[in-house]
Amino acid sequence: MGQEAAAAAAVELGVKRGVPTLVAPAAETKGGLYYLSNLDQNIAVIVQTVYCFAAAAGGGGGAAAGDALRESLSRVLVHYYPLAGRLALTDDGKLIVDCTGEGAVFVDAVADAAMADLGDITRPDPAVLGELVYSVPGAKNVTKFKCGGFVLGLAINHCMFDGVGAMQFVNSWGETARGVPLSVPPALDRAVLRARDPPRVAFPHHEFAQIDDGDGGGSPAQDGAEPPLLHRSFRFTPESIARVKALAAGDGGGVGGVGGRAPTTFEALAGFVWSARTAALGMGRARRSKLLFAVDGRPRFTAPPLPAGYFGNAIVLTSAACAAGELSPARAVRLVRGAAEAVTDAYMRSAVDYFEATRARPSLASTLLITAWSRLPFRAADFGWGPPAAYGPAALPEREVALFLSCAGEGGGVRVLLGLPAAAMAEFERLVDEVIF
Repeated sequence: MGQEAAAAAAVELGVKRGVPTLVAPAAETKGGLYYLSNLDQNIAVIVQTVYCFAAAAGGGGGAAAGDALRESLSRVLVHYYPLAGRLALTDDGKLIVDCTGEGAVFVDAVADAAMADLGDITRPDPAVLGELVYSVPGAKNVTKFKCGGFVLGLAINHCMFDGVGAMQFVNSWGETARGVPLSVPPALDRAVLRARDPPRVAFPHHEFAQIDDGDGGGSPAQDGAEPPLLHRSFRFTPESIARVKALAAGDGGGVGGVGGRAPTTFEALAGFVWSARTAALGMGRARRSKLLFAVDGRPRFTAPPLPAGYFGNAIVLTSAACAAGELSPARAVRLVRGAAEAVTDAYMRSAVDYFEATRARPSLASTLLITAWSRLPFRAADFGWGPPAAYGPAALPEREVALFLSCAGEGGGVRVLLGLPAAAMAEFERLVDEVIF
């Protein structure tokens, strides 16, 4: 932890924030209460992301960014008016949006540094990158750097949309800034995912099951304090991904024969990261290790399908579990594949009804939660200055989260971002190095 803390301390951005303002929709919008589905209720965490834009070749970039982004935000909020409202609770304890039209929080800031001073932003670093995001949920923060570049930092409550919906909003914002029509207008009605009455839970939902955290293995210390985490970013090139796939097929598990196909990139990486993290944490052989990951329901909801442009949460968590001593890479990949294939229209609607009946939320004890951003079109976020030079999370939303990010601008592959206690991270790095190098 000392090296990471020292590195963070060495980066002095000298950020000075202006007074937060509210950016309201540019035209009158619909008022009243806006329904959030049970899939929205399930994941009410704050997600912080940053987009780094280099100085514009023709000038204008950092100096004009705040005004241009504020004005275009006002116009795009006419289409995405729930984002200008305020979260509230219903009488039965559910989240709902009061469409007050007050607006989104917007902050202009200036850094006494160049963007190059940020270093590797693919490593989640709340001590440094957190300075570029205003912590109020729903806030947009623009930080101008001495080099002429700027960073757009977003703090978004996951209950408003998933990754696909968030990118749809950001890219719509960019289209508005460039003066072009929205390529994907938002479909706002979330009632299509309303629970059935009465709820019909047709499947077991192990994603909500509690696993005993036991002793050690990343559990909180006996005094209740959680050990500090080191955060790292690991790039898996196309070649190293091929080695991960071969590892899964070659440890006696015969993954390539399951379902008549070789593992996908997600299956192979998810299985490897799950098994390596479990080993690195030193879980006892008999302890159960659980994996949660999100599956996009947009192509899987069929009765009825979701409308094009649906920007609410359409992800469903699915799970797998295994005794730590039995979690080989091939076994892990088979479990990942089975968990993904279980997610059908009927399963997802059962999950919606399960929450309606129980109000349960997924347990993260002895759990790795993988969220894949590797297919999200971050580089399409063009506000008139071209695609972002770099992008990523300012922080991971939970200690148990590992995030997959595309390396589209680095020659391909996937970056895996996660945090672990120092000793576990050293072992995880050793296991990764055996595959990467």
